[in-house]
Amino acid sequence: MKPDVLNHNIETVPRLQRKVRPSASYARSLAVLGRAKEANLITKTSLIVGLGERESEIDECLVDLAAIGCDIVTIGQYLRPSSDHLPIKEWINPSTFKRWKEIGENLGISHVESSPLTRSSYHARQALESTGSTPVSIERSQLISADSR
Repeated sequence: MKPDVLNHNIETVPRLQRKVRPSASYARSLAVLGRAKEANLITKTSLIVGLGERESEIDECLVDLAAIGCDIVTIGQYLRPSSDHLPIKEWINPSTFKRWKEIGENLGISHVESSPLTRSSYHARQALESTGSTPVSIERSQLISADSR
């Protein structure tokens, strides 16, 4: 059975990758999403903002994601989980989130959720349906019988 959606979060712009995701690579993340798209999977990724990126860098990420055919993108404000995590560099204005949504949609990304409170799975069902796909429904009894094999 193939997944409804393959999600792989890019999280941030190339310039901040090593600081935000020390073991990750922007290029590798794009490649993962690109290969999934080539396999005809619906693809989704997320960006968190407020870590010191420039607006133009998020614009460039959206261009990259549209170029590989990413279907769903979420963009939300970074919220520091604890003092052990990176500090918030900037609170992003809601109008900037609206601008990113418009840019992504104008680039051909099927579904863009972009607001300060957007999280990775924000409106997941609506996002999936906007791609023309419908979620697979699995009953609990099917999961139990699959586990017993």
